[in-house]
Amino acid sequence: MKTVLMVAEKPSLAQSIAKILSKGNCTSRKGLNGACSVHEYTGSFQGQNVRFKMTSVCGHVMSLDFIGKYNNWDKVDPAELFSNALTEKKEANPKLNMVKFLQVLDAIEPVMSKGSGRERSVYRAKFSSITDTDIWNAMNGLGEPNRNEALSVDARQELDLRIGCAFTRFQTKYFQGKYGNLDSSLISFGPCQTPTLGFCVERHDKIQSFKPETYWVLQAKVFKGKDSPLTLDWNRVRVFDREVGQMFVNLTKTFWEAQVESVSKKEKAKQRPQALNTVEMLRVASSALGMGPQHTMQIAERLYTQGYISYPRTETTHYPENFDLKGTLEQQTNNPFWAEEVKALLSTGLNRPRKGADAGDHPPITPMRAASERELGSDGWRLYDYITRHFIATVSQDCKYLQTTIDFNLGTEAFSCSGKTLISPGYTAVMPWQGIPLEEAMPACERGDTFTVDEIKLLEKQTSPPDYLTEAELITLMEKHGIGTDASIPVHINNICQRNYVTVENGRKLKPTNLGIVLVHGYYKTDAELVLPTIRSAVEKQLTLISLGKANYQQVLQHTLDIFKRKFHYFVDSIPSMDELMEVSFSPIAATGKPLSRCGKCHRFMKYIQAKPSRLHCSHCDETYSLPQNGAIKLYKELRCPLDDFELVLWTSGARGKSYPLCPYCFSNPPFRDMKKGMGCNECTHPSCQHSLNSLGIGQCVECDSGVLVLDPISGPKWRMACNKCNVVVHFFEHAHRVQVAQESCDACDASLVAVDFNKTRTPLPAGETQHTGCVFCDLVFQDLVELKHATMRHRGGGARRGGRGRGRGRRGNPKKPKDKMAALAAYFV
Repeated sequence: MKTVLMVAEKPSLAQSIAKILSKGNCTSRKGLNGACSVHEYTGSFQGQNVRFKMTSVCGHVMSLDFIGKYNNWDKVDPAELFSNALTEKKEANPKLNMVKFLQVLDAIEPVMSKGSGRERSVYRAKFSSITDTDIWNAMNGLGEPNRNEALSVDARQELDLRIGCAFTRFQTKYFQGKYGNLDSSLISFGPCQTPTLGFCVERHDKIQSFKPETYWVLQAKVFKGKDSPLTLDWNRVRVFDREVGQMFVNLTKTFWEAQVESVSKKEKAKQRPQALNTVEMLRVASSALGMGPQHTMQIAERLYTQGYISYPRTETTHYPENFDLKGTLEQQTNNPFWAEEVKALLSTGLNRPRKGADAGDHPPITPMRAASERELGSDGWRLYDYITRHFIATVSQDCKYLQTTIDFNLGTEAFSCSGKTLISPGYTAVMPWQGIPLEEAMPACERGDTFTVDEIKLLEKQTSPPDYLTEAELITLMEKHGIGTDASIPVHINNICQRNYVTVENGRKLKPTNLGIVLVHGYYKTDAELVLPTIRSAVEKQLTLISLGKANYQQVLQHTLDIFKRKFHYFVDSIPSMDELMEVSFSPIAATGKPLSRCGKCHRFMKYIQAKPSRLHCSHCDETYSLPQNGAIKLYKELRCPLDDFELVLWTSGARGKSYPLCPYCFSNPPFRDMKKGMGCNECTHPSCQHSLNSLGIGQCVECDSGVLVLDPISGPKWRMACNKCNVVVHFFEHAHRVQVAQESCDACDASLVAVDFNKTRTPLPAGETQHTGCVFCDLVFQDLVELKHATMRHRGGGARRGGRGRGRGRRGNPKKPKDKMAALAAYFV
């Protein structure tokens, strides 16, 4: 019996699809990587009985990156990244081991059974919702994977990698080496990200350059009989000269009556919305629901994988001719929020949706089954509620109202007033926020009637500046100028927020920071095309042509890289002019920070700069040293590194309480071949230093395969050891006077023994003894004094816990693998 392998985008999708195709008769088991399940069942495929295996990936399987040597910022000229630097596809998440579990298309094809003759062996199923009908239709209409679409994605990925990395590396190193208060860990550049920021700064500049003007408006109030007064609008609208305005007031004040010149009544319609696509969903979620684009997409994808809505990434606003509008609507008849409107539509007949744009990707975003707030949670329900109301609105009638306009003459001046009266609410019954507001009825009158003048006055007003761009407005601009795709727009907006280029203010307004403003102004000063949307828009059009098979992948890639390579060299040559702007807004690195630790070269104090990225700077040597981020830094007992004489500092994570000492010089300049950049003393393989892994390492981590549990020598009286790779923290021997790592190793598990000097009043030892040396993992005296954090410790029945992970002293501190891995897992169950 042949096997048919099917791979979905996410584990939840695989489960739902397998359940549909097997009609609920599939068996499930965990895959080899432990993250993705495999669902199996038998069935028919192309006239044969086969064994189906349905699994999935977890996120992206592969990512594009430079080969190892080109990832060293200090040794590689960023200009090389445009052409010389080789790239490779790497596993996106090595911990999940997706490639080994599944392999990607190019790797799995050679080991697949080949069909006879021209029979294909790889297919692609296209569907837009997780419903029985859609999934079965997809299986009955399998097609070939589109290589041109894949090439288009590859081209975009390579362009963004090469261009973004080159500019980002250069300007990050240049500016962070000069200024201490930029407050951004990465001064990033992106072909889409930077024009996105440009829109925000452009609006900021308009606000700053705006000069208010005073103007005057003539306002008249009139009434008839006992009716309430009507406020009339002046047909001249406004004047910018007060004396002219006062002249019109004097002219009209000589008249006590206003004469009706004409009365017009027109029936108007407010059109129902077009079908919902991604960009419109993001706009509404930001402006009406107060949800950011990135968060909105995460919720929408969850609703899709759970089968509540159709695929949320689409540019299409037109339903296919065969779309089951009635069946989709019928699923909403029992929801108390809109059941009345749905039943009325089903009884009177659905209105044909407005014609929209068909982008040829997926149908519009549509509810696929009924739901409640209890099922979806707060934000999930709010988004589902809007999507459902929008869908019902598309098949409803337009909102109809009567607009009445009355024109008046007051002497030589013309005035008017108008009002709206609802005829039928149409679609606004389910989207009430778009309804016609209730207004006082306009008075009954006809041409020639007169109204008594109640008052005439001149109002002084001022023109006002535009407000900062909202997320919704920014999304509109990005769509209009072709910056990003429906899938990437939220990512670009999120990036400029994370880089501290803009902040999100009340009303989801995007206010540029000083750094964002200076960067954009600098790009305009050196090369405006780096920030204007024109170049990226043109590139996106070329990428679209690749996906349609109308442009050559290699030619588009090479041509675009050539353009940006020339721009990069010009940018590097012109950086002094951009630097002039930075000097005005930011402090030199030498004038920033507070003295903390001594430099090993000049022995003067280096300054600790807390702004992102945190770092140490020696103004005498003009050297800057990196530090680990997202934690607190303080001096480590004025101890020095034996290799370079730099004073050690202690990094402490606020979230986990994990800490370790490090040498600022070694952290950026690894002293040993087997050390990487960014390692602290808890990973240093120095053979004799009292702070190194070799002196303080105890045993292999109980959770990860590569980490070592290292004693934190200053953690007392709440002593702990922490993994130097993952988040595992082990608390032990609380209130002990002293804990030290002994030279000897455990005979059973090869972990280093620990010597403990207990408090006399809290000693677990018999007859008042206070000192004991033993293995943290195996010693019976210690077994109840160890508490594991970030993982769950489980004792073996019957006493000693064997199989602790050893350190292996003879191998420069590298952990020695236990002989019996299962024994270790029996002692510590993660």
